[in-house]
Amino acid sequence: MSVRVLYILFIVIFLSCKSTRFNVDNSINYCLNQTKKTIELLPSDSIKIPRSVHKDSSNWKCVNYKDWTSGFWPGILWYAYEYSHDSSYKNAADKYSNELNPLVYKSAYSHDLGFKMYCSFGNGFRITQNESYKKKLLVTADTLATLYNPKVGTILSWPVYVKQFGPHNTIMDNMMNLELLFWAAKNGGGDELYNIAVNHATKTANNHFRDDYTCYHVMLYDTVTGKKIKGVTHQGYNDSSTWARGQAWAIYGFTMCFRETKNPLFLTTAEKATDTYLHILPSDLIPNWDFNAPDEHTKDVSALCIIASALLELSELISDKAKSKMYRKKAETMLYNISNKKFQSRNINSSFLLHSTGNKPAGIEIDASIIYADYYYLEALLRLKKLQK
Repeated sequence: MSVRVLYILFIVIFLSCKSTRFNVDNSINYCLNQTKKTIELLPSDSIKIPRSVHKDSSNWKCVNYKDWTSGFWPGILWYAYEYSHDSSYKNAADKYSNELNPLVYKSAYSHDLGFKMYCSFGNGFRITQNESYKKKLLVTADTLATLYNPKVGTILSWPVYVKQFGPHNTIMDNMMNLELLFWAAKNGGGDELYNIAVNHATKTANNHFRDDYTCYHVMLYDTVTGKKIKGVTHQGYNDSSTWARGQAWAIYGFTMCFRETKNPLFLTTAEKATDTYLHILPSDLIPNWDFNAPDEHTKDVSALCIIASALLELSELISDKAKSKMYRKKAETMLYNISNKKFQSRNINSSFLLHSTGNKPAGIEIDASIIYADYYYLEALLRLKKLQK
């Protein structure tokens, strides 16, 4: 091979590598600019918490503190402040976090207290060490624990759906709320909160997965014997299908549980659920809303963002160096694949991302911009930024 041919080959390879290099700072700064747009769009005379933007609209659908997504917007603001040190983000984060104060004084009506309080006040306390945030987190951790059934060994996820599903339902999403309990146990809340979280995760690991480590969305339990009755779905295609975001919650949740406990069961569960997920992903690594649904064109970018963030953490927790490198590479590729004009909202609306799916069976937030996609996208970018240092 001639020197000239070798030179041309080198240039082609160099340009190819350069074209796929992912600039994390650019993507983070894009998110911060979009966040500023949203702050400016929201009314200053009342508190409205953004949740989603319909695909045919540029306006946010807003909710109050009762909505399960209410913690993600203040969480985004805390992440923006942590990265930029811009006090305007801090002021907004405090303002919107404190809008969730009524939750401190209410009895538990769902498992979502972790999503609401830990994403908001949890990030706020981690960054600022504000003692008032800590007190609110400890109270709500105790509130969440009231949904725990010791006979079953899990937290009741949806009291409101007891009549529909049966006496005790536990959903995979609930794994995400255990982080509030782990945090509280380490910050004055007591060992019982730790034990509840471990018991819940152990029971879920043993009952929520099929033989191939795809997971059910909902598991129903007998409140007398504690035994599982059956697995069903609420947001997936059918009871035996693999709902993409449910699998994402599983991977993220068990990764977090291993970080907090070092229990090998949780690491094994996270890895097996991850390997199955990566195996069934399409070539662009962007999942359909449900892997078994016949409609292959309804993507769920929110599931990708959750997985990318989880993979970056999981890559740092496993001892297998080759697998660690593969997990991180997959996460980077996922983030690269959605950090473009096809998936970023840019001038379409002030969210970060397009093409998420909330609840397809109910016809809610289909092909929309959704706040939790934005939250985990920014979280994943920030995690990647730290790993690159």
